[in-house]
Amino acid sequence: MGIVLFASFFALIAMSVPIAIALGLSSVIALSLFSHTSLMVIVQKVYGGADSFTLMAIPFFILAGNVMSSGGVSRRLVDLAGSLLGRMTGGLAQVTTVACTFFGSISGSAPATTAAIGSVMVKPMEEKGYDPAFAAAVAASSGTIGLLIPPSITLVIYGVITGTSIAKLFMGGVLPGLLMTAAIMAVNHIICVRHGHRGGDAFSASAVATSARRSFFALLMPVIILGGIYGGVFTPTEAAVVAVFYGLLVGLYIHRELKHGQIPGILLETGKSTAVIMFLIATAHIFSYILASEQIPQKLTVAMLNISHDPHALLAMVVISLMVVGTFLDNAVAVVLMTPIFYPLTIQAGIDPIFFGVLMILTLAIGQITPPVGLCLFVACNITKVSIESLSLRVVPYVIALLVVVACLVIFPDIVLFIPNSMDL
Repeated sequence: MGIVLFASFFALIAMSVPIAIALGLSSVIALSLFSHTSLMVIVQKVYGGADSFTLMAIPFFILAGNVMSSGGVSRRLVDLAGSLLGRMTGGLAQVTTVACTFFGSISGSAPATTAAIGSVMVKPMEEKGYDPAFAAAVAASSGTIGLLIPPSITLVIYGVITGTSIAKLFMGGVLPGLLMTAAIMAVNHIICVRHGHRGGDAFSASAVATSARRSFFALLMPVIILGGIYGGVFTPTEAAVVAVFYGLLVGLYIHRELKHGQIPGILLETGKSTAVIMFLIATAHIFSYILASEQIPQKLTVAMLNISHDPHALLAMVVISLMVVGTFLDNAVAVVLMTPIFYPLTIQAGIDPIFFGVLMILTLAIGQITPPVGLCLFVACNITKVSIESLSLRVVPYVIALLVVVACLVIFPDIVLFIPNSMDL
């Protein structure tokens, strides 16, 4: 059954069938040929995959990010980053990366972060003489930070699948997310020095104070969300709802850049994004059910443990597998598909599930900037009108930098576990 399951799945993918539908159809084919399971059971499994209170955090975090983006938040965050970093070598590139870090703490999505900040920053970079392909590479690479900086939608998905504390996963993503920021900024600096991109105006405390005041309510949002979760005021799901109401309050009545007439369009866009993710999770549930019933994860675990019992060697094998998967599957798809396969292996090897979750998301994040299925690449190409071939070459240094970050986490797992272990979550 397992052979038919995977063969039919990849055959459907080769025929350009959407991932979610391919997951469901391949599951139905395998069960129809090798099991007497009623179709009603399949329907129940699909429904059960989406029937989770915790999963409600996904549409609300997406909605909160869309509301804040439409309310002028991205521009205010760019202004703040510019006042802090604009004087540095390659100032506009560094501003883009830091602004993506700020915005990632609101959106929780890599493509959304690339789109929101890239649409604001790419044009000024081109006007200052930056190569359009480089500007696109900076925006696409920096957008991946949104996958680890909490609140992260993919960490929520991993937490739901494995039963791991989402609050601890969020805190585990903080230091690796900041390390990603530092790595990307280092690449920005090296490239900008080589091409002679100097900084802008000298540092001005008054400019920083002004931009900080204008972006105060935007920066307060992650503080409210994370502070409320770790203070025990509300759960991650309830925090997502609070984020929506806060975003509406800021956009409509404080910044006054969000108009009531825009809300239906924002809700529609959020509904489309949510439908894609939730349908994927629902159909993947029956796929995971077959994997479990056929004990495929257990067989894979035994095979990999026969190669080596050393946790570092096992992690290296898993990371290489995830890198390959990440080049072909979207981040959320890969998390849903690969977590049931690799999670039992990590438990068997004594690897902390929080550490593995963060490492998995980071490794798969690299796939967001590698062809053929790099969503951040396509978003950046759409903004800059640069060809995917040209952009793919320009992101290579950033891919290398992120691989160095992955290696650092494997060698020093406390980068992930320090904050979760030091807090009573």
